[in-house]
Amino acid sequence: MTDKRPLRSAQWFGSTDKNGFMYRSWMKNQGIPDHEFQGKPIIGICNTWSELTPCNAHFRKIADHVKKGVLEAGGYPVEFPVFSSGESNLRPTAMLTRNLASMDVEESIRGNPVDAVVLLVGCDKTTPALLMGAASCDLPTIVVTGGPMLNGKHNGRDIGAGTIVWQMHEAYKGGLISLDEFLSAEAGMSRSAGTCNTMGTASTMACMAEALGTSLPHNAAIPAVDSRRYVLAHLSGMRIVDMVREDLRLSRILTKAAFENAIRVNAAIGGSTNAVIHLKAIAGRIGVDLELDDWTRVGRGMPTIVDLQPSGRFLMEEFYYAGGLPAVIRRLGEHSLLPHPDALTVNGKTLWANCAEAPIYGSDEVIRTLDNPIRTDGGICVLRGNLAPSGAVLKPSAATPELMQHRGRAVVFENFEDYKARIADPELDVDESCVLVMKNCGPKGYPGMAEVGNMGLPPKLLAKGITDMVRISDARMSGTAYGTVVLHVAPEAAAGGPLAVVRNGDFIELDCATGRLHLDISETELQSRLAAWTPPAGLLWDSGYQRLYVEHVLQADEGCDFDFLVGCRGAEVPRHSH
Repeated sequence: MTDKRPLRSAQWFGSTDKNGFMYRSWMKNQGIPDHEFQGKPIIGICNTWSELTPCNAHFRKIADHVKKGVLEAGGYPVEFPVFSSGESNLRPTAMLTRNLASMDVEESIRGNPVDAVVLLVGCDKTTPALLMGAASCDLPTIVVTGGPMLNGKHNGRDIGAGTIVWQMHEAYKGGLISLDEFLSAEAGMSRSAGTCNTMGTASTMACMAEALGTSLPHNAAIPAVDSRRYVLAHLSGMRIVDMVREDLRLSRILTKAAFENAIRVNAAIGGSTNAVIHLKAIAGRIGVDLELDDWTRVGRGMPTIVDLQPSGRFLMEEFYYAGGLPAVIRRLGEHSLLPHPDALTVNGKTLWANCAEAPIYGSDEVIRTLDNPIRTDGGICVLRGNLAPSGAVLKPSAATPELMQHRGRAVVFENFEDYKARIADPELDVDESCVLVMKNCGPKGYPGMAEVGNMGLPPKLLAKGITDMVRISDARMSGTAYGTVVLHVAPEAAAGGPLAVVRNGDFIELDCATGRLHLDISETELQSRLAAWTPPAGLLWDSGYQRLYVEHVLQADEGCDFDFLVGCRGAEVPRHSH
């Protein structure tokens, strides 16, 4: 059904008064003919292209293909830039500027003459940031991902971007390989444009965007340099014009049902723990009540069937060639494991209609059958207890099964700098049964909750052949990383959570089966320590964005959005500028 309401952009370009004259005239300096302003949907292309964000450095070409599709469908495209939170270069962490980018997106959409928006996303934080900003406006929206890079190549084998760094650096620290061998993989890891080719956060969030229904089928996995990526961009440009005519807004796509589908899919693909924070933030912007415990209710018990690094063996190229995300969703649906098959997607069809007949290629190695998973329970493990009253998370598919029930002596690092200064000390009092604990790396403490939670092991233990230990922090970790790592402990140490008062020698119990994370001291002792605790020095910056961040960021279980950004504010046309 076609919506006959006036276009939003007509409130800029549709009048013959002074304002209409000015808006059209200034746009015409780009060589736009008058007929382009006559009732055509104006489609904003929100571009996170940046040469400082190498994952997204090919987005100018993708934008050109989106424009071709928009023009073919009878719309007019206008490309605009927004802040690009690049994971690889941005310090102290791209998570610090995710909310800033979302504000940029929201205000760019609301304040400009656009009827709908195409979000060009790729690098980890660009996907949630753009969806958060767009959700706050609730216009017709479609996601186009840049795609993963080609498989890395080193020493005659495929290597995964990100994952190989953690693997080889541990081997180097343990004296198993030389510095030259470690550095020799550098060029081979990143061979083309695109995001990390493992099931890291970028690929996970691309899968989440598709599972949520915000992108066309196959958007998540087509390699960045594959011509089919540009075909999908073209088709997305065509589809967004129809979405305007149908008034198919994000609020009809981003429902609680869609988020529950995404949680289940995340378990099936062995997705990043970062998805927990990002989905919560997106849900908060559109007005969906998504809780940390929903990950237990919906996700636990779901087998991980995608055999990709860091949980498995293969990379995103093989995932696409095996059928990509539609094949995974088909596997779930055929076994009645898709919670809401009738959830609507941006192409106007249900998620199940898009995937019910999706081809699955190969010999069930990359996308396995449900009776042969790489992990029988791959859902994110949500932990609670006196050490994490508001929750913490662990990724079972990347953990060591024998360590998921563990009791060990705490070896405590007060912050990341303390960890770096002491972890290689031969005299460090640590053995493989210990639990490494790091504080003050959460949203306020770092600030920005950096990906430092997958603490590398002490070299003296690596030299003994130890490859994993239980690690606990209020930080995040890269989706490309692995290990028995407890993350997102909330409240964080810098906010006065119990993590702040853990001491060397305390014993900690981890029990993923029951979702328990317990500090083995009495309640009286815990409260006594908390009463004596004082915030770390230098927590609050005197001015600037970091002060705004520390003063207003929510905790990990709440999505780390700003308290004043939660909710959908819509896209009512603002007052005239002249």
